[in-house]
Amino acid sequence: MKKLLSAFNTTAARLSALYLVLFTACAVFLVFYMTGSAARLMMAETQKSVSAELRDLDGIYQRNGLRALVLAIDRRSRRPGANLYMIADNTGRILTGNVIALEPGVIDTEGWTERPFAYARFGDDVGVIEDPENAPRALARVIVVDSGMRILVGRDLGEPQRFRELVRRALITALAFMAAGGFLIWFFVGRRALHRIDRVSAASARIVAGDLSGRLPVSGANDEFDRLSESLNSMIEKISKLNDGLRDVSDSIAHDLKTPLTRLRNRAEAALAGNPDDTDYRAVLEDMIVEADQLIKVFNALLLISRVEAGFSKQKLDDIDLAAIAAEVAELYEPLVEDAGMTLVNEVEGPLPIAGKRELIGQAVTNLIDNAIKYGSVPDGRIVLSASRDEAAGKIRLSVADQGPGIPEGDRERVKGRFVRLDESRSKPGSGLGLSLVAAIMGLHGGELSLEDAHPGLKVVLSFPAAKP
Repeated sequence: MKKLLSAFNTTAARLSALYLVLFTACAVFLVFYMTGSAARLMMAETQKSVSAELRDLDGIYQRNGLRALVLAIDRRSRRPGANLYMIADNTGRILTGNVIALEPGVIDTEGWTERPFAYARFGDDVGVIEDPENAPRALARVIVVDSGMRILVGRDLGEPQRFRELVRRALITALAFMAAGGFLIWFFVGRRALHRIDRVSAASARIVAGDLSGRLPVSGANDEFDRLSESLNSMIEKISKLNDGLRDVSDSIAHDLKTPLTRLRNRAEAALAGNPDDTDYRAVLEDMIVEADQLIKVFNALLLISRVEAGFSKQKLDDIDLAAIAAEVAELYEPLVEDAGMTLVNEVEGPLPIAGKRELIGQAVTNLIDNAIKYGSVPDGRIVLSASRDEAAGKIRLSVADQGPGIPEGDRERVKGRFVRLDESRSKPGSGLGLSLVAAIMGLHGGELSLEDAHPGLKVVLSFPAAKP
């Protein structure tokens, strides 16, 4: 009972009650309108029929006299379902017809009777009107002919009243069934909706309590509840990933930045503990500045990754040529590659139109070439920039390949994370943020970052959506 009462406290129940009130008002109006219209239609047909008969009887009287009129009325009054017929003299005495008694004053005035009147039909058990309230009622028209006699032709109102009552009962019955069906549908559908809302509320409470692994239920009906749950689940999934990333970054910062900060402190402490001269102090300060610059680079990289992952400038992507960016970066890095004892080969041919941020894509390509110099350096090795277009998939792919030791297949996804450095690379300078920044930039552009085997070496592929013509 409490659940039933609580159901009426919901917005759905209030809306349903409002609709029910509006539906009832419309239904009542429809019942009265239909019955009234039906009654008016039958009354109009009655008046039309009575007027036509009076014109016919008047014509018989004018052409053939009183005897022919009496015979015509007698013949018509004997038909099954006949109208009311009566001829009275100028004193009001009934001469012939199928009406034996009338309310007083009905035939005193020529024309249509002002209101329905009580009457007694010839052949009834009682020849007088004993109870005018319960007696049959009719509507008639009276005409006066030349001799002063009055001719009355009318129609019993029982049939229109019965028809009106029949229509009213039929409409009320139909509306009652419709209302009952609507209530049953609301009851069962409303209970199902309330049950789903309760499940969503319970799941939301668990999520608010901190359990981001929970998800809102999806029934598979593909209705508005499912669409809302799917949207919220996508949002929760993204929040969960952001929380995991924040936790990983916090752990990584605490672990990876501890070493350079410790070195800074140790050098400062060593400088204060001894008796160095100005030259020694200067050397220590220069080393500390180098360490501090490295820390600033790490924090700048973290800030850039955060801005990119948050959708930085996502609404302002420009039409750019990927081949032109590759050519500029290759020209910039060619002397550095030669200093490392290798050759930089640019095989990219343009134009390769894409939508993106020029400076971010340039940063991504720069990071990949810088990694190839650091970790893929071999005597007389080559770093190759190449590109291809996949018309079927609508993709443009830019790759940077080196001839170094490469990355084991099992570690290729892991190295995209922040501060991830493989054991073989820990002896070389770097912060472990290069590939994570590239992955963030590709995510911003709706692309993908993949690592493949170059046989030998590592091949890093950037897949961009091709610009629409």
